[in-house]
Amino acid sequence: MTNTAQGSSGAAAIRAFRIEFQQEELAELRRRIAATRWPTTELVTDRAQGVQLATIRELARYWASDYDWRACEARLNALPQFKTEIDGVDIHFIHVRSPHGGALPLIITHGWPGSVIELLGAVGPLTDPTAHGGSAGDAFDLVLPSLPGYGFSAEPAKAGWNVGRIAGAWAELMHRLGCTRYVAQGGDVGAAITDAMGRQAPEGLLGVHLNLLLAGLAGGYLSPDPSAEERAALDAIATFRTSGNGYLIEQNTRPQTIGYALLDSPVALAAWMLDHDTDSYYKISRAFLDGQPSGGLTRDHVLDNITLYWLTGTGASAARSYWENTQAAARAAGQPRPQVKLPVGFTTFPGEIWRTPRSWAEKTYPSLTYFNEVGAGGHFAAWEEPELFATEIRAAFRPLR
Repeated sequence: MTNTAQGSSGAAAIRAFRIEFQQEELAELRRRIAATRWPTTELVTDRAQGVQLATIRELARYWASDYDWRACEARLNALPQFKTEIDGVDIHFIHVRSPHGGALPLIITHGWPGSVIELLGAVGPLTDPTAHGGSAGDAFDLVLPSLPGYGFSAEPAKAGWNVGRIAGAWAELMHRLGCTRYVAQGGDVGAAITDAMGRQAPEGLLGVHLNLLLAGLAGGYLSPDPSAEERAALDAIATFRTSGNGYLIEQNTRPQTIGYALLDSPVALAAWMLDHDTDSYYKISRAFLDGQPSGGLTRDHVLDNITLYWLTGTGASAARSYWENTQAAARAAGQPRPQVKLPVGFTTFPGEIWRTPRSWAEKTYPSLTYFNEVGAGGHFAAWEEPELFATEIRAAFRPLR
């Protein structure tokens, strides 16, 4: 990886960045895949015991023999990439300006087990909507940062980088880029950061859009007479909390422990990242076993994301971000939080861990100005359905231009 200094010197400087891993690093990755010690087959016919052996063995075979990291490297290097130091941490980000005048700056934050890779398919539709069936008036100048400790952003050397601190760092990033009016979007961890940005309301932030409701992770909203949509959401959350959140508990409480496996074994890293949610797991499994990808969740794109974690050695530091947020939440327990008074947009994607009802979005965000439930996509909405994702972002932010 290389950095090229540009502009003024000092901590606030923005430097051009280019990716270039050595061939020896790729050879070592293949060697470690080949050296994997495999468990026996799971004793059930579904994912109830975790990532299935047939899926991960086929992923490993393809990874070691057919996958080409250099194609991903070239795809990333074709985009304008930069680094800048904020609050002592070197932050990597992609900054793609629209070819259309008057574009609205938009910062989108990825989550775990994602990275900027999951957002690449939406770059074209968001920055150049006329090439994707949209209007030039809906164009965005796009900023895609890598979370601290993820991908090409540096690992924090000290504890304290929770979502609130990252939200403040993103406001500083947009200030450095000269964005006096901008909007923010996020899902997964990115939703927590975007929510925090909405509560902090930094100067210039016009509104936010999310595709994950944080209240669901806390159990959702109970009601003596829930609607059919609310009951379905409560049932889905109950299922997740009893049988699908193993990764969440581990990363919330003991990220260093799982980190040893994530840094030592590429197959362990891949399995840990696949075991996130039922919908995306089966979609990815079908991509490898049946050659039937769901939108952007192709074999190569899934491995682009996993390989990024492996080559940057960020499996453990990314896991620690969950611990940081858990610690911050414990410290803030019982304290009132500022309301989000800015306009809020929300989109429910059907394959998400739970389908957020409009009533829940309104309870969380009284300033809700846009809500829609679409017919395709899941937890990795921008990755799986980039065109639909872009359409939702355009609609949510159109009134703020």
